[in-house]
Amino acid sequence: MRMLDVRATVESHLGSRQVAKVVYGSIVGLALVVALQSHPPSAGAMIGWLVGTGVAVGLAELYSEIVGEETNTRRRVTRARLRHFTEDAAVVFVGIAFPAVFFLFPLAGIGSVAAAFTVAKWSGLGLVACYAFWAARRAGAPVHRAALYAVLIASVDAVLITIKAFLH
Repeated sequence: MRMLDVRATVESHLGSRQVAKVVYGSIVGLALVVALQSHPPSAGAMIGWLVGTGVAVGLAELYSEIVGEETNTRRRVTRARLRHFTEDAAVVFVGIAFPAVFFLFPLAGIGSVAAAFTVAKWSGLGLVACYAFWAARRAGAPVHRAALYAVLIASVDAVLITIKAFLH
């Protein structure tokens, strides 16, 4: 893929509703990772927890959007709207389940479950910070202010991760 194609794809994504869904999903996934780290399951079980949670929350997202649309409009959901809702639910699933990738490594004998938890936590924090930065930039903030915004948002997640680490 050419660099211009990548840039256009990223710009398109940043201008979509999918950003909110990815951020929502990644926060749910990060919460699950932090909650389970104190008594870590096996790598395979953690993959199951993340994928299962992604499916459950993705389906809840889909169901709630359909019910909300039908009660609001007093009509059945059209195929086009259903496709839109399904895409949003899929993005929520990806946001939640993505950290499962890091647990594939210890499952394959590469690294440890503890390392997978660490990478999953901090990459989730990085993702939230990255989206915060680009949200501020797209809203017109200069680079230094967008970076400060990203650091502030990331620090909230970092504090939660740190508190959880000290409690266990």
